[in-house]
Amino acid sequence: MYIVIEGIDTAGKSTQLALLQEKYKEAIFTKEPGGTPIGSKLRTMALNGEANSNIAEMFLFLADRAEHIEEVVVKNKEKVVISDRSMISGIAYASLFELDKMIELNLLATNNTLPTHAILLELSPSELKHRLSQKQNDAIELRGINYLLNIQNRMKETIKKLGINHKFIDASLSIEEIEKQIEEFLNGK
Repeated sequence: MYIVIEGIDTAGKSTQLALLQEKYKEAIFTKEPGGTPIGSKLRTMALNGEANSNIAEMFLFLADRAEHIEEVVVKNKEKVVISDRSMISGIAYASLFELDKMIELNLLATNNTLPTHAILLELSPSELKHRLSQKQNDAIELRGINYLLNIQNRMKETIKKLGINHKFIDASLSIEEIEKQIEEFLNGK
Protein backbone atom coordinates (compact mmCIF):
# COMPACT_ATOMS: atom_id res chain seq x y z
CA MET A 1 0.00 0.00 0.00
CA TYR A 2 1.39 3.42 -1.02
CA ILE A 3 -0.40 6.12 0.99
CA VAL A 4 0.18 9.84 0.43
CA ILE A 5 -0.82 12.78 2.59
CA GLU A 6 -1.30 15.88 0.46
CA GLY A 7 -2.11 19.51 1.10
CA ILE A 8 -0.64 22.94 0.71
CA ASP A 9 1.79 24.16 3.35
CA THR A 10 0.30 24.56 6.85
CA ALA A 11 -2.62 22.16 6.14
CA GLY A 12 -1.56 19.85 8.98
CA LYS A 13 0.22 17.07 7.11
CA SER A 14 3.05 16.79 9.65
CA THR A 15 0.64 16.45 12.57
CA GLN A 16 -1.31 13.67 10.88
CA LEU A 17 1.86 11.90 9.75
CA ALA A 18 3.12 11.87 13.35
CA LEU A 19 -0.15 10.27 14.45
CA LEU A 20 0.12 7.68 11.66
CA GLN A 21 3.67 6.85 12.78
CA GLU A 22 2.30 5.88 16.19
CA LYS A 23 -0.22 3.48 14.59
CA TYR A 24 1.79 2.08 11.67
CA LYS A 25 5.08 1.24 13.37
CA GLU A 26 6.11 -1.19 10.59
CA ALA A 27 5.42 1.29 7.77
CA ILE A 28 8.08 3.12 5.78
CA PHE A 29 7.63 6.88 6.28
CA THR A 30 9.05 9.19 3.66
CA LYS A 31 8.53 12.57 2.00
CA GLU A 32 8.64 14.34 -1.32
CA PRO A 33 10.66 16.27 -2.10
CA GLY A 34 13.73 15.15 -0.20
CA GLY A 35 13.06 11.52 0.75
CA THR A 36 16.45 10.28 -0.48
CA PRO A 37 20.00 11.65 -0.10
CA ILE A 38 19.96 13.04 -3.66
CA GLY A 39 16.41 14.27 -3.19
CA SER A 40 17.40 16.19 -0.08
CA LYS A 41 19.98 18.15 -2.07
CA LEU A 42 17.51 18.79 -4.90
CA ARG A 43 14.81 19.91 -2.43
CA THR A 44 17.18 22.41 -0.79
CA MET A 45 18.12 23.85 -4.17
CA ALA A 46 14.48 24.21 -5.23
CA LEU A 47 13.12 25.64 -1.98
CA ASN A 48 15.99 28.11 -1.67
CA GLY A 49 15.15 29.45 -5.12
CA GLU A 50 18.55 28.50 -6.57
CA ALA A 51 17.12 27.73 -10.00
CA ASN A 52 16.55 30.91 -12.00
CA SER A 53 14.37 29.13 -14.53
CA ASN A 54 10.93 27.81 -13.63
CA ILE A 55 11.53 24.88 -15.96
CA ALA A 56 14.80 24.06 -14.19
CA GLU A 57 12.98 24.16 -10.84
CA MET A 58 10.34 21.77 -12.19
CA PHE A 59 13.03 19.33 -13.38
CA LEU A 60 14.73 19.42 -9.95
CA PHE A 61 11.46 18.16 -8.47
CA LEU A 62 11.00 15.55 -11.24
CA ALA A 63 14.53 14.24 -10.64
CA ASP A 64 13.80 13.97 -6.92
CA ARG A 65 10.53 12.15 -7.66
CA ALA A 66 12.16 9.62 -9.99
CA GLU A 67 14.81 8.80 -7.38
CA HIS A 68 12.23 8.61 -4.59
CA ILE A 69 9.93 6.22 -6.43
CA GLU A 70 12.80 3.90 -7.33
CA GLU A 71 14.65 3.98 -4.01
CA VAL A 72 11.76 4.14 -1.53
CA VAL A 73 8.41 3.13 -3.03
CA VAL A 74 9.43 0.36 -5.46
CA LYS A 75 12.05 -1.13 -3.12
CA ASN A 76 9.40 -1.35 -0.38
CA LYS A 77 6.40 -2.40 -2.47
CA GLU A 78 5.64 -5.32 -0.12
CA LYS A 79 5.34 -2.93 2.83
CA VAL A 80 3.12 0.02 3.70
CA VAL A 81 4.77 3.24 2.47
CA ILE A 82 3.35 6.52 3.81
CA SER A 83 4.58 9.69 2.15
CA ASP A 84 4.34 13.38 2.98
CA ARG A 85 3.49 14.57 -0.56
CA SER A 86 3.83 12.78 -3.90
CA MET A 87 3.54 13.35 -7.63
CA ILE A 88 0.16 14.96 -6.89
CA SER A 89 1.94 17.93 -5.32
CA GLY A 90 4.55 17.86 -8.04
CA ILE A 91 1.92 18.21 -10.72
CA ALA A 92 0.01 20.87 -8.82
CA TYR A 93 2.99 23.05 -7.92
CA ALA A 94 4.54 22.96 -11.40
CA SER A 95 1.92 24.97 -13.27
CA LEU A 96 4.20 25.85 -16.19
CA PHE A 97 2.33 23.54 -18.52
CA GLU A 98 -1.23 22.35 -18.86
CA LEU A 99 -2.29 19.78 -16.29
CA ASP A 100 -2.25 16.91 -18.81
CA LYS A 101 1.37 17.68 -19.80
CA MET A 102 2.41 17.79 -16.11
CA ILE A 103 0.67 14.45 -15.53
CA GLU A 104 2.54 12.99 -18.52
CA LEU A 105 5.93 14.22 -17.24
CA ASN A 106 5.26 12.91 -13.73
CA LEU A 107 4.10 9.53 -14.98
CA LEU A 108 7.40 9.34 -16.87
CA ALA A 109 9.37 10.25 -13.70
CA THR A 110 7.46 7.72 -11.57
CA ASN A 111 7.39 4.97 -14.22
CA ASN A 112 3.57 5.07 -13.88
CA THR A 113 3.68 4.32 -10.13
CA LEU A 114 0.61 5.84 -8.48
CA PRO A 115 -0.40 6.04 -4.82
CA THR A 116 -3.02 3.49 -3.74
CA HIS A 117 -4.53 6.02 -1.28
CA ALA A 118 -4.40 9.84 -1.40
CA ILE A 119 -5.54 12.05 1.48
CA LEU A 120 -5.88 15.77 0.74
CA LEU A 121 -6.15 18.17 3.68
CA GLU A 122 -7.96 21.26 2.37
CA LEU A 123 -7.71 24.83 3.69
CA SER A 124 -10.15 27.70 3.22
CA PRO A 125 -8.69 31.09 2.17
CA SER A 126 -9.18 32.59 5.64
CA GLU A 127 -7.65 29.59 7.42
CA LEU A 128 -4.67 29.60 5.04
CA LYS A 129 -4.07 33.33 5.61
CA HIS A 130 -4.16 32.82 9.38
CA ARG A 131 -1.78 29.84 9.32
CA LEU A 132 0.75 31.55 7.04
CA SER A 133 0.80 34.58 9.36
CA GLN A 134 1.99 32.30 12.18
CA LYS A 135 5.26 31.22 10.53
CA GLN A 136 8.26 32.29 8.46
CA ASN A 137 7.43 31.56 4.82
CA ASP A 138 9.72 29.82 2.30
CA ALA A 139 10.16 30.89 -1.35
CA ILE A 140 7.05 29.03 -2.49
CA GLU A 141 4.81 30.30 0.34
CA LEU A 142 5.94 33.86 -0.42
CA ARG A 143 4.17 33.58 -3.78
CA GLY A 144 0.93 34.31 -1.92
CA ILE A 145 -2.44 32.94 -0.86
CA ASN A 146 -4.03 32.93 -4.32
CA TYR A 147 -1.07 30.99 -5.68
CA LEU A 148 -1.40 28.38 -2.91
CA LEU A 149 -5.17 28.06 -3.29
CA ASN A 150 -4.69 27.49 -7.02
CA ILE A 151 -2.21 24.72 -6.11
CA GLN A 152 -4.80 23.16 -3.81
CA ASN A 153 -7.37 23.18 -6.63
CA ARG A 154 -4.84 21.59 -8.99
CA MET A 155 -4.19 18.86 -6.41
CA LYS A 156 -7.89 18.00 -6.34
CA GLU A 157 -8.12 18.00 -10.11
CA THR A 158 -4.98 15.86 -10.44
CA ILE A 159 -6.25 13.25 -7.98
CA LYS A 160 -9.53 13.02 -9.88
CA LYS A 161 -7.86 12.86 -13.33
CA LEU A 162 -5.51 10.09 -12.21
CA GLY A 163 -8.41 8.14 -10.68
CA ILE A 164 -6.59 7.63 -7.38
CA ASN A 165 -8.58 6.27 -4.43
CA HIS A 166 -8.89 9.45 -2.31
CA LYS A 167 -10.38 11.31 0.65
CA PHE A 168 -10.66 15.11 0.80
CA ILE A 169 -10.72 16.39 4.42
CA ASP A 170 -11.45 19.87 5.77
CA ALA A 171 -8.15 20.81 7.47
CA SER A 172 -9.92 23.20 9.86
CA LEU A 173 -11.51 20.24 11.68
CA SER A 174 -10.00 19.13 14.98
CA ILE A 175 -6.84 17.05 14.85
CA GLU A 176 -8.80 14.14 16.33
CA GLU A 177 -11.59 14.35 13.74
CA ILE A 178 -9.08 14.46 10.88
CA GLU A 179 -7.25 11.48 12.39
CA LYS A 180 -10.54 9.56 12.63
CA GLN A 181 -11.47 10.29 9.01
CA ILE A 182 -8.03 9.17 7.81
CA GLU A 183 -8.21 5.94 9.80
CA GLU A 184 -11.68 5.15 8.46
CA PHE A 185 -10.52 5.82 4.89
CA LEU A 186 -7.45 3.58 5.25
CA ASN A 187 -9.63 0.83 6.74
CA GLY A 188 -12.06 1.04 3.84
CA LYS A 189 -14.96 2.54 5.78
